[in-house]
Amino acid sequence: MSTSDYSPTVTKTDEQWREELSPAEYQVLRQAGTERPFTGEYWDSMQEGVYACRACGAELFTSKEKFSSHCGWPSFFAPLAEGTVRYLHDNSLGMERIEVRCTACDSHLGHLFKGEGYETPTDERFCINSVSLRLKDA
Repeated sequence: MSTSDYSPTVTKTDEQWREELSPAEYQVLRQAGTERPFTGEYWDSMQEGVYACRACGAELFTSKEKFSSHCGWPSFFAPLAEGTVRYLHDNSLGMERIEVRCTACDSHLGHLFKGEGYETPTDERFCINSVSLRLKDA
């Protein structure tokens, strides 16, 4: 799917997002912010379950793909399924990165890093903000 063809299935006004999300959630999910490392609810959690988008509830990742990368944010080696997240080029902060967004509501989740040498099936690290997620028990 090209960026020009993309249209989220969950759409809300900025005012609605501000009413539904806490200031920290809004800053990360809707303004592409980043929470401080080692402070989020899930950065070191290995509890089993499904991680859903905190903004819209779409299921994005599972604990089966979560791993300890010691980076300070929850890390996954793959999303739950193809098409649950989308990717954008991010040239902010003077570096080339791949932004990860929820396909359903277009909320910012974090970034994807490739080829870092982790012993995972994909050698990819989806570095996701805890505040972007809500863990649902397995």
